Amino acid sequence: MAVFARPRQAFVIAGVLGLALSASACGTGDDKGSSNADAPECAAYDKYQGNDGKKVSIYASIRDAEADLLEQSWEQFTKCTGIEIDYEGNAEFEAQLPVRVDGGNAPDLAFVPQPGLVKRFADAGKLKSLGADTKAMAEQNLPADWLKYGTVDGNLYGVPLGANVKSFVWYSPKLFKEKGWTVPTTWDELIKLSDTIAATGMKPWCAGIESGDATGWPATDWIEDVLLRTQGPEVYDQWTTHSIPFNDPKIADAVDRAGSILKNEKYMNGGFGGVKSIGTTAFGEAGLPITTGKCALHRQASFYANQFPDGTKVAEDGDAFAFYFPAIDPAKGKPVLGAGEFVVAYADRPEVQAVQTYLASGEYVNSRAKLGNWVTANNKLDIANVASPIDKLSVEILQDKSGVFRFDGSDLMPAAVGAGTFWKGMVEWINGKDTASVLQGIESSWK
Repeated sequence: MAVFARPRQAFVIAGVLGLALSASACGTGDDKGSSNADAPECAAYDKYQGNDGKKVSIYASIRDAEADLLEQSWEQFTKCTGIEIDYEGNAEFEAQLPVRVDGGNAPDLAFVPQPGLVKRFADAGKLKSLGADTKAMAEQNLPADWLKYGTVDGNLYGVPLGANVKSFVWYSPKLFKEKGWTVPTTWDELIKLSDTIAATGMKPWCAGIESGDATGWPATDWIEDVLLRTQGPEVYDQWTTHSIPFNDPKIADAVDRAGSILKNEKYMNGGFGGVKSIGTTAFGEAGLPITTGKCALHRQASFYANQFPDGTKVAEDGDAFAFYFPAIDPAKGKPVLGAGEFVVAYADRPEVQAVQTYLASGEYVNSRAKLGNWVTANNKLDIANVASPIDKLSVEILQDKSGVFRFDGSDLMPAAVGAGTFWKGMVEWINGKDTASVLQGIESSWK
């Protein structure tokens, strides 16, 4: 099954390479494979000892500056334990991982952003079950909503790692203050604000779904967010597992409600043109007009903070910030759409299990968070270690026990649908094809 790399997991992060771990590295030696386990700073790593000189390979989509931060995040662990981590990031990760695994060249560990891909490997008998320590750590530190996405047939294979929140609308606090607009907290307020802005002659919304081979995915996030708000998590789960057809009236209603914004010429597409310009506007550029006064609202995930130009202040009183995409039906709770990676193992040597356990620990997640530009659903994360205002807001949402979290729907579906006909169908829909025909086409592709 073809799986396309989805760009939301591997952004180049600027301006953070100068940050360093606040905790000092264990020992003074620089030789790989030689631990300093007796150093006082290494007490937190006692449980991982006994693997000095062993190597563990990790494969993921994370590259460039973000990969540098990743390697910094486990530097103290490797110095204290003597385990050498051999990390490789690849832009074609989601396509190449199955090739490597099926060809007998699997990494020890992989960071997989698609639960559907975790299931594919588990069903094929390629994954190793979690060791007892890893399983205990994961169940202690991660919410049940997240653990179920790494679980196949009752067995937990994938440990949640990084996360992002998709239920955000980006805006310019400076522009809102200047115009006297207030942040909406309900769907009706959101539509009223959109109408108010449109009446001034400004197109209130901007959007873009062009993303190379993955063109269309930002529109799928719209449908998922709206469906959670109109029908709730139970119907959402039925949809992503195909317990109800893709063209069920409940799904059509959510698509049409999303279309009341996305396909509204009064609202779209500030800074770029009309509705059809959404299909040719690169997703990374789509929200930039909110900082130039050409549009006011842009629905996109927490990671969009990385797309703004250097010097953009991303804060509640800055050039750009985001608010929670409002609920539609209060009876459906406070839905949160998100995504993230899962650490899966293709080997079960003691050193591999030690690394997998460590990545689920409070020591690791706080080490990574201190380096900036990263959040997780792990409840051992201390929000004091999260510097970015948008990341702090994301953590608060992820840790809100009243929230109803659901993973990105297209990542849960078979790749031929979620990363295939669903993406393509959204492009056709934006370009004018009617909802019923688009949904029937996607439904017909689900085998």
